[in-house]
Amino acid sequence: MERYFSLDDYNKQIFGRKLYKLSLPGGTTCPNRDGTKGVGGCIFCSAGGSGEFTPDASLPVEMQLELAKARVANKIKEDPDTAQFIAYFQSFTATYAPPDTMHARFFAAARWPQTAVVDIATRPDCLPPQTLGLLEALRREKPVWVELGLQSASDDTAKRINRGYDTAVWYDAVRALHERGICVVTHVILGLPGETRDDVLRTVEAVNESGSDGVKFQLLHVLRGTALENVAYTPLAMDAYIDLLLDCVAHLDRRVVVHRLTGDGDKRLLKAPLWSADKKRVLNAIRREMRLRDIRQGMLCEKP
Repeated sequence: MERYFSLDDYNKQIFGRKLYKLSLPGGTTCPNRDGTKGVGGCIFCSAGGSGEFTPDASLPVEMQLELAKARVANKIKEDPDTAQFIAYFQSFTATYAPPDTMHARFFAAARWPQTAVVDIATRPDCLPPQTLGLLEALRREKPVWVELGLQSASDDTAKRINRGYDTAVWYDAVRALHERGICVVTHVILGLPGETRDDVLRTVEAVNESGSDGVKFQLLHVLRGTALENVAYTPLAMDAYIDLLLDCVAHLDRRVVVHRLTGDGDKRLLKAPLWSADKKRVLNAIRREMRLRDIRQGMLCEKP
């Protein structure tokens, strides 16, 4: 179980070293907020669009990168001035902007001397041909990863969470990005309202079928100020989350890189589940259960 293909393993294999992630603001809003596709956004999305830990979007990108590097300085286990980084445009929908704006933003990040990868979070319905062409040109500067928020392959769930597009749109986006040689990372949320274990595993199977290069697993958080805060909803307990997560990892194709096993919301906004605020404890519990599953599997395979 603990032999899944982790992001750290991948980076050391491809880049020959550990890479550190720098979270940057997308500098945009979202079509599911401004009325183009809907209003209010997905029911779990905070007012900051998951960008609570990013620098000021009005600053030059190079300055944002330096500020983000200073923020993670305690995690860098080498000389910060020679370390290599993933420039991660995290908040809202980073490709929901005029082409000239995106070009300036993304290429500035790619040309920063310590950038190894440009990582762009977006929606699969925000990749028109001109944007795809821009990303293809960007790939000639630096490796590009595009993170797509699928969350669930169930269109019924998509309606419940106000996602604003059908799952077929995500499949088309993965295909279009791959045609341009761009790596795709799919976001999957565990614990969505109304979802069963079978629903979640069908989403994992969709990740496999699509050829997605990577996956990020995320626990559903209830954050203050989101629509989910006003929904009758019981979050997953920690044991239930870990059990479901490890089932997902077990069903994942071995070629798919696991970029994240869980995430932590802004503690100032977190309403539930409170156990998720201690990320170190959660990750330790996940790894412990992974080892136990390996032991149990070994016992099952032993000859009497």
